[in-house]
Amino acid sequence: MDQQTIVSVLLILATFGLYIGISVYNRARATSDFYVASRGVPPFWNGMAIGGDWMSAASFIGMAGTVMILGYDGLAYIMGWTGGYLFLTFLLAPQLRKYGRYTVPEFIGDRFDSNAARLIAAIATIIISFTYIIGQLAGSGVVIGRILNIPAMYGTMIGVVVIAIYATLGGMKGITWTQVAQYMILILAYIIPIVFMSLQVTNNPLPWLTYGNIVSELGALDRELGISEYFAPFANSEKAQFIALMFTLMVGTAALPHVIVRFYTVTTMKAARWSGAWALVFIALLYLSAPAYAAFSRFILMTRVAGQPLDQLPAWTETWINTGLLQLADTNGDGILQWSEIVISNDIVVMATPEIANLGVFVIGLVAAGAMAAALSTAGGLLITISSSFAHDIYYRLMNPNATDKRRLAAGRWAIVLATVVAGAVALNPPGVITQIVAWAFGLAGGTFFPVLLLGVWWKRCNKQGAIAGMLTGLTVTLGYILLARSGITIFGIQDTGAGLIGVPINLLVTILVSKLTAAPSQKLQDEVVDLRYPEQMTYRDGEVWMDESK
Repeated sequence: MDQQTIVSVLLILATFGLYIGISVYNRARATSDFYVASRGVPPFWNGMAIGGDWMSAASFIGMAGTVMILGYDGLAYIMGWTGGYLFLTFLLAPQLRKYGRYTVPEFIGDRFDSNAARLIAAIATIIISFTYIIGQLAGSGVVIGRILNIPAMYGTMIGVVVIAIYATLGGMKGITWTQVAQYMILILAYIIPIVFMSLQVTNNPLPWLTYGNIVSELGALDRELGISEYFAPFANSEKAQFIALMFTLMVGTAALPHVIVRFYTVTTMKAARWSGAWALVFIALLYLSAPAYAAFSRFILMTRVAGQPLDQLPAWTETWINTGLLQLADTNGDGILQWSEIVISNDIVVMATPEIANLGVFVIGLVAAGAMAAALSTAGGLLITISSSFAHDIYYRLMNPNATDKRRLAAGRWAIVLATVVAGAVALNPPGVITQIVAWAFGLAGGTFFPVLLLGVWWKRCNKQGAIAGMLTGLTVTLGYILLARSGITIFGIQDTGAGLIGVPINLLVTILVSKLTAAPSQKLQDEVVDLRYPEQMTYRDGEVWMDESK
């Protein structure tokens, strides 16, 4: 085992120990601990935990690689994911927190007074979260596979074991504080390499100010090679696909059950808004850095690796070839590696760049630990969401309302173990790259939940028949379009990753039409909906706003 591997393994083991220790210390002892961390997380730390929850393997591992390979067209991911948080913070999160439930299916079931709506929402939540977690487990396989120099599928198996242990122990209470630690580790691991790369390439340690010059140089290199320019709009995708992907990621962000539940862990509506504001600050640190990461990585690859004799390539290429995520082929037989002869997976760019830039074993190990933190933090939140959808919404609210706390916690923990094992089995041979798999989850979340949540909060006339019809139609249409697009059948060039643009409008239209054609909800439910729009000290009664002296 070489020095680099030893350092990387030690750093990852140290962080694993930290995460499991935090989970044990904050072990959930009641259902409120397990599902919503007893609603006692301060907004600043909740914002950081949201950042950790949000910075998945797709953000940490896949996004910079996607932008590096697609250039301008890859920015749809950054714009969509960031814009979605504005939707969530201003349109949904405070109101959902005021309603005071544990999960998204519970809100839908109680808001529309329908167990059928609750069951559909719970099943949809499990499908969405299951799809999302496949990408996280695949990401952990990329990291562990590279460190141990083994195929990525074996790395995935190791990641499955670690995730199952700490998510089962801590519940939401443990995961919240674990995600705070994971955010600190992953943001340091993300920013330190680009600071060093900026110093190497531009002699300036502030990459956010210097990478624009590198983009200009990349344009010149692209013109020399006769390939589409790095920053040319819509060179690698249709304009319709760019808009569809951005829209899908925005509405998906605002409707993802595992993100929404993080806003349930604070005390008030005001705290929920501040959590969203702090989350945007912490998320921006990484999203403003991703384009710089992409530009520097591409520049170093094009100037220091491409154009070199095949028998003089750096040692890092061999180790990544062993993972199956890098392919080099001398197709023209001249013994020189051309840019067009490098086939590099989106998912290895961030992991490989410290080696490409020769940043030293500690930085390489730190990036590996950060990548694992990103995969684990999101996986933990997803597993709690799957667990709560089954144990709370299906088992407790529908099957066994008299279940004790002990039985509910046991059901939740078994759901985590089962979901991890099954998702891990699928992730051994993932159906796409990480960002693609995650985009499917966003499309399904937006297509199923966004219209129903939006109308459920802001339109008191929306009823259970409309919600049920909308969710079923949205889920079916979005999933169907993903499968059709994968087989080559598309509308206006919109690919599978932009399926939300198809599913959301249809869901919205069906929900409104069916609600209009059926009986209105009870006056009590309508008053509850109007009450959601006012701060906690206000309430709505008999068509007027009243001060609530009890709060």
